[in-house]
Amino acid sequence: MGQHWTDAVFLHWRIPEPAAAAFMPPGVVPDTFDGAAWVGLIGFRMKGAGLGRGPGIPYFGSFNEINVRLYSREPDGSRGVVFLTLDAGRLAVVLAARTAGIPYVWSQDRFRASNPADPSTGYSVRRFGGGARSDFAVTPAFDDPATDELSVHLTARFGLHTRFRDKTLYVPNTHTPWPLYRAKVTTLEDQLIAAAGIEVAGPPDSVLFSPGVFTRFGRPRALQA
Repeated sequence: MGQHWTDAVFLHWRIPEPAAAAFMPPGVVPDTFDGAAWVGLIGFRMKGAGLGRGPGIPYFGSFNEINVRLYSREPDGSRGVVFLTLDAGRLAVVLAARTAGIPYVWSQDRFRASNPADPSTGYSVRRFGGGARSDFAVTPAFDDPATDELSVHLTARFGLHTRFRDKTLYVPNTHTPWPLYRAKVTTLEDQLIAAAGIEVAGPPDSVLFSPGVFTRFGRPRALQA
């Protein structure tokens, strides 16, 4: 499956390693950096998702996604993402993903594009039924590229770990390096991280923005018992 990810906002907080370990599928452990695990609140626009090398699926292949995620590592060093929740407004996509074990949540969401009067970019989420909500936006500093080790650690993730039918699966993902820029938070009122079972306090420890990349998912493989 190929797709474009654009207008990506990355907000990350340090958390204790045991807090992340509680959510790891069997066979993987938290992937730490500087002695801490990390939880991310990430929003981006998915465009033109499609199967194989064919064209993107009309309507259902383009939508906003806002996810809460942790970072994982296998004994052989393979690194991935563990999604706690993924909010999207396409009900058919949500239902299909949930049957594959991916924790999508059907929500009302909105992308906030920058404009001359307001250079910030961000996302808002309202879960149906009075559930958790989130509003966050950043102003990118396009003259300040983020190439440090932490920024790469949090974004250069070439797969995901998930639990499906009593097996831990690794789904590979390939893309060029993110064009990353440091950013400043302009809006942040979030309930999604707490709703996922993680507690954070204070402003994010890392704030990044990327115009986006093109990415492809490959065939899953099962981890050895």
